[in-house]
Amino acid sequence: MRLQESGEMYLETLLLLSREHPEVRAVDLGERMGYTKPSVSRAIGLLKHMGHVVTDADGFLHLTPTGLAIAEKTYERHTVLTHVFMALGVSEKTAADDACKIEHVISDETFNAIKSYLSQSE
Repeated sequence: MRLQESGEMYLETLLLLSREHPEVRAVDLGERMGYTKPSVSRAIGLLKHMGHVVTDADGFLHLTPTGLAIAEKTYERHTVLTHVFMALGVSEKTAADDACKIEHVISDETFNAIKSYLSQSE
């Protein structure tokens, strides 16, 4: 089953929150993403079912190895694309907003070509 854009966003946000705080709850995700508790509960349930997230005995959320891989891949795309757009003269907010949209649909081939190009031009 292919993970949808919203699922990738939840995983990416969980990754970033877990870097800021050792313990992350579903309510923390909802606050950061601006989603309601029922929406977050449904999404977390789906991500658990897909094997990307687990909850410990205290109710804290953790990425599984597959969830972590997806979150890191999504976040890398976001940061690289934001950097590229800003280097082209796009404002930071617009660059980040556009990168957030593109990170979910860009092919591995194209993204890897961008990274290769950037490494050659440094």
